[in-house]
Amino acid sequence: MESFFSLLQKNVLDRRSRDTRQELRIAIVTWAQRTCHRRRRQAPLGRLTPVEFETVMTTPALQAA
Repeated sequence: MESFFSLLQKNVLDRRSRDTRQELRIAIVTWAQRTCHRRRRQAPLGRLTPVEFETVMTTPALQAA
């Protein structure tokens, strides 16, 4: 998590100042959507995408409830 925030600081917050909170929010959301690949397969998730992993993990929990 520390590396995420250090990258956010380096790539968004330190690049230039924003005039409003809205501009800053948009810059952060845009950067996060470009940086955090929700469709790329991840080794720690068993070579599943984050979306696939979430689906696999949510289904058993719903069946148990």
